[in-house]
Amino acid sequence: MAARIFLARHGQTEWSLSGRHTGRTDVPLLDEGRRGAELLGERLHRAPWDGLPGVEVRTSPLVRAKETCELAGFGDRAQQWDALMEFDYGAYEGLTPAEIKSGRPGWLIWRDGVPEGETLADVTARADEVIGWARSADRDVLVFAHGHILRALGARWLGLDISFGARIRLEPTSLSVLGWAYGEPAIERWNDTGHLG
Repeated sequence: MAARIFLARHGQTEWSLSGRHTGRTDVPLLDEGRRGAELLGERLHRAPWDGLPGVEVRTSPLVRAKETCELAGFGDRAQQWDALMEFDYGAYEGLTPAEIKSGRPGWLIWRDGVPEGETLADVTARADEVIGWARSADRDVLVFAHGHILRALGARWLGLDISFGARIRLEPTSLSVLGWAYGEPAIERWNDTGHLG
């Protein structure tokens, strides 16, 4: 069996609800985010996945991802991994895209990056490290992380520049699956929020 990577974005937070760039600020889940994490866990524990027996689980160490992992029922199997942390947004931490664009018209994080934060090359290197780990053995993996780093993983799984992340949105508490088609890396499922009702 070729390895697949299950991507779980953390539940809703006050900052994700308002569209603020939440990088390394440790913002907790809202009640809505906690409930979404429980619903995600219920879904992963039903057919066809049945709790993903044998899956290797890793989570970002930031509280919103760790708590999503725990509430989904995978906390006891998870290892924290700094490679899964969200972008370091530097000077843009806590700002909305509209606020950033008011001083920098036409700005796009996937093309222009951020001042005083992580470079796009740094994010690419972290994403490649995660993809290398995911493909290192014949078993599925499940990661709990953040919107932009997960979108970067989607791009790099396909062998594309992380700028492709601009075209693949992710909602809070969404489920995505990266797998294979005809021997080539493929997106099996993306931004699936069906469990949220």
